[in-house]
Amino acid sequence: MKILIAEDDITSRIMLASVLKKWGFTLVLACDGKEAWDVMQSKDAPRLAILDWQMPEMNGIEVCQKIREIDTSDPPYLIVLTSKDEKKDIVKGLEAGANDFISKPYDNQELRARINVGKRMVTLQSELADAYKSLKHEAMHDPLTNIYNRRAIMELLEKEIARAKREKTGLCVGLCDLDHFKKVNDTYGHQIGDEVLIAFTRLVSDKLRLNDHVGRIGGEEFLIVVSGSKELKQDVMFERICEHVRNSEIPTEKGNVSITVSIGVAQYTGSENSDALLAAADTALYHAKKTGRDSVVYAKTR
Repeated sequence: MKILIAEDDITSRIMLASVLKKWGFTLVLACDGKEAWDVMQSKDAPRLAILDWQMPEMNGIEVCQKIREIDTSDPPYLIVLTSKDEKKDIVKGLEAGANDFISKPYDNQELRARINVGKRMVTLQSELADAYKSLKHEAMHDPLTNIYNRRAIMELLEKEIARAKREKTGLCVGLCDLDHFKKVNDTYGHQIGDEVLIAFTRLVSDKLRLNDHVGRIGGEEFLIVVSGSKELKQDVMFERICEHVRNSEIPTEKGNVSITVSIGVAQYTGSENSDALLAAADTALYHAKKTGRDSVVYAKTR
């Protein structure tokens, strides 16, 4: 585990570093508060810091305050070294964001015990943060294809509509439906059908730009949200997706499977809500299905 030692007195800093190194910790040393603050802002900042209260440039309490202003779900554990032992000073330090105090001169056994407490807290905190990220991912992603689920892609669409309205930028959506997908399931089985759905999402993702998104809204239906598109006829992304799917054979345990997709596209013109956009795209998709499938149909704009 990496620990920051911020201590302006060189003798105290070397002695403390020597003790912690013997205990197996990796150390980062700072000689004043500003240097400590710079270290704690770095990408690979230590998860535990020992800060002397009295330091030039910025004292330990000020460093604590700065660190606590960082927006993070996994904050570091902060121990303040101090010769102050009045209750009001302890309260001041805790309110500034310190997790613990060690009084000078410190006892090595007490120091080690308090550092181990901090180490356990950091480990537990990291495990909780990882669990939260995992749960959040599961709540927003389709378990089969690992793309956005219906709820997540609809929330994203709402945000993109608000942004397009605010910034006067373009936006369009493509409602996709795999053609004759029931036949795939009936012919090859549902396991192969699942493999085809997974492969389809990869084929779509191949053609999306960085700020475009795709989500599964149910069964073999998918929604693509494309930002920045002013004119639908000029945006050939959906035609490329349609062609890419048509020309790609999907390898499965039962041989290669070929599929096609129909896409209905609707453009945001400045007043539609998400329901209106989806309704327009759905009408366009219906026409794509009715006129032979394996095609892109654009909804009429006002």
